[in-house]
Amino acid sequence: MSRSASLAARIGQLTGLAVRDARVVGAQHGYQHLMLTLPGGRRAFAKALAGPAKALKASAEALATPGADAGPSGQTAGAFAAEANGLRWLAEAAAVPVPEVLAVGPEALVISMIPPGPATPEAAFGFGTDLARLHAAGAAGFGAPWPGFIASLPLDNTPDAADWPHWYAQRRLLPFLTRAVDAGALRSPEARLVEEVVDRIGSLAGPAEPPSRIHGDCWAGNVLWSGGRGWLIDPAAHGGHRETDLAMLALFGAPDLDRILAGYNDTVPLAAGWRARIPLHQLHPLLVHACLYGASYREQVGSAARAALAI
Repeated sequence: MSRSASLAARIGQLTGLAVRDARVVGAQHGYQHLMLTLPGGRRAFAKALAGPAKALKASAEALATPGADAGPSGQTAGAFAAEANGLRWLAEAAAVPVPEVLAVGPEALVISMIPPGPATPEAAFGFGTDLARLHAAGAAGFGAPWPGFIASLPLDNTPDAADWPHWYAQRRLLPFLTRAVDAGALRSPEARLVEEVVDRIGSLAGPAEPPSRIHGDCWAGNVLWSGGRGWLIDPAAHGGHRETDLAMLALFGAPDLDRILAGYNDTVPLAAGWRARIPLHQLHPLLVHACLYGASYREQVGSAARAALAI
């Protein structure tokens, strides 16, 4: 049996889909990325845990408790369910288009294939409009009813009756600060700055806002341009603060960001002072990167914390 046929058989076994052809097109965070051909020539995209079936089974058993790690590889059996839940939840808003979830299990996720297109100023403006509508669809509260993941790291999505500043500090900043310090990625000076942000979070967070339906990991690489629109992929979706998604778009340079912001602000105006709060919202993803990639993000974490405190 050829490698392609073997991969197709494996994905078919994991998902229950009839897969005619499969080829590996990349890998990230311990997952294989595969291009699939389904009956009738339909194309699909899949993520699958890398490794033999025995190792995959052990990974799934290790993650019987939500939020646990799946060993040194960082592979997580619950991440696919979290991503599928997020895609379906975002789709319910009928605002920003997202891929269709075709199949999901502990070891693989299959979604519809989105053909690539250009990122144009017109598409960026429309994406901003769509993103504002997505956020305005709202959420039942801060958090989500499923365990979350960002990359290969668990996210505590436990809903909380508290306001967003408290939720953000307890569910997003402190857990990743602890992890980054324990891993040696951050030193005491940076840790103290983040702790000061946590202590002052109520005064730094700006006007109170209701929970928004947010993507949660909305950096430029998770926006696909197709058919003149921006599509969202790889969500860490939850009820959160709408400024979080906009801060993520700014963090790694989304194309035509000024047009995205113009479309957004024309649809649902942003609260006064939102630009000054960008570093506060960027602090969580920078802590995530420190956990994943180490001390190379130490300076950026410290800079974001100092900027947040300067509000």
